[in-house]
Amino acid sequence: MTISDPIADMLTRIRNAIMARHDFVLVPTSRMKLSIAGVLKAEGFISSYEVLRGKPHRAIKIYLKYDDNNQSALSGLERASKPGLRVYVQRKEIPRVYGGLGVAIISTPSGVMTGQQAWRQGVGGELLCYVW
Repeated sequence: MTISDPIADMLTRIRNAIMARHDFVLVPTSRMKLSIAGVLKAEGFISSYEVLRGKPHRAIKIYLKYDDNNQSALSGLERASKPGLRVYVQRKEIPRVYGGLGVAIISTPSGVMTGQQAWRQGVGGELLCYVW
């Protein structure tokens, strides 16, 4: 079975693992997913991630982050651009997520980055997802 939207699958796996209070989640690997995991780590939504080089296929092991009260650092993930409806934004159209508390993850010609970084660099791109 092939997945039509692998990024939405990754976000759903993370969402489900948080609801089940898992320490980590395994996601099939791709360069785009590694870039998204890097942005999530840099923004403090996950504690870390690593690439597992298994025999059948490689996977990304994403370690989820919880506070002392067992509340997740991630409270929401939402896919913006879908395979059936791609969403592209210019620099001046980059949205603010939850008044600046969340981040928009954007795929730009300079790589995958947060909306704020893309705005500072003056580039737009495909609006992948919102994280808060």
